[in-house]
Amino acid sequence: MKLAIVILNWNGRQLLEQFLPSVITYSSSEAQIYVADNASTDDSVNYIKETFPSVKIIQNQINGGYAKGYNDALKHIEADVFCLLNSDVEVTENWLKPIVNVFKNEENTAIIQPKILDFHNRAYFEYAGAAGGFIDKFGYPYCRGRIFNTIERDTGQYNDELEIFWASGACLFIRSHVFKTLKGFDEAFFAHMEEIDLCWRAKNLGYTVKYTGASKVYHVGGATLSTLNPKKTFLNFRNSLFTLTKNARGNLFLLIIIRLLLDGMASVKFLLAFKAKHSLAILKAHFSYYKHLPQLLKQRKNLNQNIKHYQKTSVVMAYFVYKQCHYKRL
Repeated sequence: MKLAIVILNWNGRQLLEQFLPSVITYSSSEAQIYVADNASTDDSVNYIKETFPSVKIIQNQINGGYAKGYNDALKHIEADVFCLLNSDVEVTENWLKPIVNVFKNEENTAIIQPKILDFHNRAYFEYAGAAGGFIDKFGYPYCRGRIFNTIERDTGQYNDELEIFWASGACLFIRSHVFKTLKGFDEAFFAHMEEIDLCWRAKNLGYTVKYTGASKVYHVGGATLSTLNPKKTFLNFRNSLFTLTKNARGNLFLLIIIRLLLDGMASVKFLLAFKAKHSLAILKAHFSYYKHLPQLLKQRKNLNQNIKHYQKTSVVMAYFVYKQCHYKRL
């Protein structure tokens, strides 16, 4: 099985200097490592050429974000499996073997995520992915190990192998032929939640998405765009609506109406916390959503919405009303 590890970079010399050595140490004998550069203006590319000559470089012409950046780069790579790895991830010894074994033994498994722990607080799961992702009926994402801002300590409770709904884009393995069949990421997303859309579309085609706790990585999180940045709030809320509109089966109108009400409550919560810029970001997210709605509905017509996408009706109610803050209590 030919494996390509592809790290997307934009002005990330510092991150590459810190994290690329672990990837090379624990991966170079089993995979070809690439850095896909999103038109950086720092000295990232020269640094890689001079310091890590075994790493191949793909130079994108523009910074198209996560979605377009990977779409453009992966066109130039021949492999059976792509590993899309954030530049702020530290990998561990033998992290690839459990992933490769699942792919070899399960032909229908198209996407896999390892256990993702917090680089700075290593006994805890990391926000972006934790032990595998799910969404509720209204499109709000959550993970085993992380519901909204409550992060669980890793005590081995998720050292299993399980079918999940979505795999984190911080470290996502995907069969190359599936990525091509899906025509890659939806570039309208730019960044954030495009991996949920990708996984959903894969599942709609009958493929399986899995998590394996036998593989472990450590993720910094927020190294590119901090949670304190209103742009991240904008992208998360808008792209969640994009994903729901494109892929959810059933009465879309009712789903979106309820979702808009819940988002309004989130906006008020930000205001009460004196975070007016984040409240405004939600409003902007909705206007952007309306602007894209005709195209989203067109995409919806061309997709096969066969699967029930949720285990829980409303993780918002479970968390904020019933105070169910851990996955196993939902």
